Amino acid sequence: MLDVALFMANVTQLKAVLEQGTSFQYYATLIVLISISLFFQVLIGILLIITARLNLNDIAKQPRLNILNNAATALIFITVILNIFITAFGVQKTGLYPNRNFGPYF
Repeated sequence: MLDVALFMANVTQLKAVLEQGTSFQYYATLIVLISISLFFQVLIGILLIITARLNLNDIAKQPRLNILNNAATALIFITVILNIFITAFGVQKTGLYPNRNFGPYF
């Protein structure tokens, strides 16, 4: 479930960056980082599905499962680091609260 939550957060961040346009200082950097993060998350999901479908009790398959598990763990670590950088560069939503003129008292 955390993978789904992170995936949705990255999609929302990507949408916010695209809404800000190329005038945003870190536009290209964030597009690349978020895209790589989304790609790795899909790859991690595929690795976990493959790992879950193979029989762990079959001794012949254990080395392959170990490699798949290590690859998924490494990709998860890289994805966490990528998302730290995504957060550090910051995504600010513009136009979230439109300016409203309520009169001279507000």
